[in-house]
Amino acid sequence: MTWDAVVVGGGIAGLVAARELVHDGLRTLVLEARDTVGGAVAGHTVAGLRLDAGAESFATRGGTVAALLDELGLTDSVRTPEPLGAWVHLPHGDGPLPRTGLLGIPADPWAARGTLGLVGTARASLDLVLPASSATSLGDLVRRRMGARVLDRLVRPVVGGVHAADPDDLAVDAVAPGLPDALGRERGSLARAVRSLRASAPAGSAVQGVAGGLHVLVDALVADIEAHGGTVRTGVTVGSLDDEDADRWVLATPSAVDLLGLAVGRPDPGAQVTLVTLVLDAPALDAAPRGTGVLVAREATDVTAKALTHATAKWAWLALAAGPGRHVVRLSYGRGGDDAAPDIDVALRDASVLLGTPLSRDQLQGHAIVRWTEALPRPSVAHTRVVAAVRSAVEPLAGVAVCGAWVAGNGLASVVPDARAAARSLL
Repeated sequence: MTWDAVVVGGGIAGLVAARELVHDGLRTLVLEARDTVGGAVAGHTVAGLRLDAGAESFATRGGTVAALLDELGLTDSVRTPEPLGAWVHLPHGDGPLPRTGLLGIPADPWAARGTLGLVGTARASLDLVLPASSATSLGDLVRRRMGARVLDRLVRPVVGGVHAADPDDLAVDAVAPGLPDALGRERGSLARAVRSLRASAPAGSAVQGVAGGLHVLVDALVADIEAHGGTVRTGVTVGSLDDEDADRWVLATPSAVDLLGLAVGRPDPGAQVTLVTLVLDAPALDAAPRGTGVLVAREATDVTAKALTHATAKWAWLALAAGPGRHVVRLSYGRGGDDAAPDIDVALRDASVLLGTPLSRDQLQGHAIVRWTEALPRPSVAHTRVVAAVRSAVEPLAGVAVCGAWVAGNGLASVVPDARAAARSLL
């Protein structure tokens, strides 16, 4: 059969691109190598609760994800997290993360004095008077402008939790779009640059979710594609663009480099991340002792988790579904090149330490361990160069486009508009 378009890769990027194509009347086939579509946006059932097994929120910047949800009839399901704030776990104790900031970089260092200490806060404040300077990475930028304590106690835990990478390995513009330009406008001051970016952002939370779980989006996309005549197939590996007869190809997978025979180097393979979900009978957690969750500083050696999300404290819809005294806690393992494989006893111990509340197996009503690979490509300087080379090589190719987190960056706010643009470039 001849297709108007074939999309290789059934993650969110591939599904969004396919939806654009079928809405323009093109006969479109989506091919996914795994048994399920959606990539890292997936759901599972634990102790009778339908929960997210991967991503559970999206950044609100740009409004592109909200627009997609609206088109799919999900606007009424969009939810904002409870305004409880998050914490950071440090070797010398726990402290709240600044409410206003970017990747842990504080817009006002004095608001993070409890976590940074007087010396760290004073050093960070020098950012306001230091001359402008260049930096080779996000870590280098923060260290030069605000000092080691801001980097180690705030930025490194946040970046490790969000990107499963070290700030010293990440290009600034890849993880913080708009920050380099803001630094130029603010004469090099990092605090003022972050403040200006936050001021220009839409009012409300920087992230949102969906009642029932973000995985609801996957079902809605597949239903919409099929309702408009598209076909979605799983368990199919594409070895060559000759495998299907098609006029247009959207390559929503890093294997695009091989499918196109590009000699541009290899994109980052993505971090290996393990998520452990615990459903607990723990009324002591009703008080949300650590807000919506905890990020862990690398120097903290008393736990092996890199982050914890107190899901029933973060999402009111989930607290209602779980019922009184019942809590959902999710821990994330795997930092940088680590391949962590925790067991339930380790997860319970880590949760007890991070929440400051003793938790035992007797309280455990259910659990799940999900391991993700290739889910979080780390936007290093080398990776950014490969992506630029791929885009340059693909641009002159008629009927071919690329998309996905591997080229657009992590998070739906980056992936969705890029996937739509990729599809529209073929129309």
